[in-house]
Amino acid sequence: MTRALFLEAPATSRGPLPWLLALGAGLAQAASLAWPGPGSLAGQPLWWLQILSLALLGRVLLGAGSARRAALLGWLFATSWLVGTFWWLFISMHTYGGLAAPLAALAVLALALFLASYYAAVSALFWRVAPNCRAQAAMIFAALWLLAELARGQWWTGFPWGAGGYAHADGPLAVLARSVGVYGMGFVAAALAMGLARWRLADLRRWRWWAGLALLLLAWAGLAWQRHCAVEGCGAPAEEHKSLSVTLLQGNIPQDEKFQPGSGVPLALHWYYEQVRFTDAALVVAPETAIPLLPQQLVPGYLEEIAERFSSGRQALLLGIPLGNLEQGYTNSVLGFAPGQQPPYRYDKHHLVPFGEFIPPFFRWFTEMMNIPLGDFNRGAVGQPSLPWAGERIAPNICYEDLFGEELGARFRDPASAPTIMANMSNIGWFGDTVAIDQHLAISRLRALEFERPMLRATNTGATAVIDHRARVTHRLPAFQRKALNAQVQGRGGAVTPYAWWVSRWGLAPLWALGLGLAAWAWLRRRRH
Repeated sequence: MTRALFLEAPATSRGPLPWLLALGAGLAQAASLAWPGPGSLAGQPLWWLQILSLALLGRVLLGAGSARRAALLGWLFATSWLVGTFWWLFISMHTYGGLAAPLAALAVLALALFLASYYAAVSALFWRVAPNCRAQAAMIFAALWLLAELARGQWWTGFPWGAGGYAHADGPLAVLARSVGVYGMGFVAAALAMGLARWRLADLRRWRWWAGLALLLLAWAGLAWQRHCAVEGCGAPAEEHKSLSVTLLQGNIPQDEKFQPGSGVPLALHWYYEQVRFTDAALVVAPETAIPLLPQQLVPGYLEEIAERFSSGRQALLLGIPLGNLEQGYTNSVLGFAPGQQPPYRYDKHHLVPFGEFIPPFFRWFTEMMNIPLGDFNRGAVGQPSLPWAGERIAPNICYEDLFGEELGARFRDPASAPTIMANMSNIGWFGDTVAIDQHLAISRLRALEFERPMLRATNTGATAVIDHRARVTHRLPAFQRKALNAQVQGRGGAVTPYAWWVSRWGLAPLWALGLGLAAWAWLRRRRH
């Protein structure tokens, strides 16, 4: 039957143009997360490109002509977006994992195709149920897109790298982070994109369009002022802490040598030992698996000397190291040494990387084709306590755990024990000198926006940086240099953000309810008509 919604849409094209547009829009979506080109924009998120690329998909879907065609166009868009976002997984599997190049490329494509199926499904559903009203259609598209993003971020342990909201770490939608988080930002961006997709020049002559624009601007101004008052205090002193001196260590141990006993292992043991011995910072942070051996494999006295070094005085250390044994299993962990901290503080990584840190059911044959050391870890608990030190509560997270704000948020349920500083300890040397470094920096910046807490990043190869509670990068080391970053960080306490409040209690359930509720309303409305 004829759909009134699409009367204003472009006529369905029988040629290759819609497919080329969907492909190009998906690649533009990937580029919006961290611009891969040269120049001053290199590595920066581009919020406007994210909205424009999604709007282009919206135009293509409006002219799809059938639900099946809409699904295929959405699938093509999402596949090109995801391959363009995490193509660097090829490096980890082929260059460092030893998997044959064709198989590594096929594995990246297969992962993208699987995750893109969520977006294919919602593209088809949007074509079927979207109402004629432009505002309602924009909300329905946003709700369905939100459901696809949530499914990608949570199902099958979740792989949300490259979610659209990360393009808005800068830009006007950043004010939403403290209230609705990265997925809520993606919801608003999708609504704006569909509104743009259906925009016509004739709309400028309609008072309703101008009234809607005025309401949007007023809402944005109100949120911006609210965030300004929360962050700056608006005359009332915010609960800012004294500056804390920090040293963030970047060992730059080549990934193909990192676990080699004749090269990377002695280099790491010597360099990190020398750094922690002579620094005078109040807090020293070394990256994930900075010590690439289990404690029982170390030279006797090595770890004990480090513990003794930080058992008195005014300094503390967070050190990435694997722990465990064959009988009890292994963990990717952080040990914290500080005066009066007995036994040492311990944090065990909870959200493990599939195929890198745990083996999914029925896929052991795949991991056995690669050479990845310690590839099957045990999980730590959600909401582990912070390290109390120098009047701060320092909450570590390991590598891509900082993609899961809903899990980090579990620590914020009680404001009295909520983190005042977050610390991400990573090794993404697995992915080479690629845009993955800048993408991960943007992810950490988004967490700083959501929780309004500074984020320290200590990494093996980059990006080692200090991010303040406004998500500004105040200090950063060049990637792929063996250096120590000396800086100051100012912790934040007091009331938690609205996002931290609700996500610590209900996780992402409110966003699931929003998406499912709007989708159900659209489906029932279509059935009645």
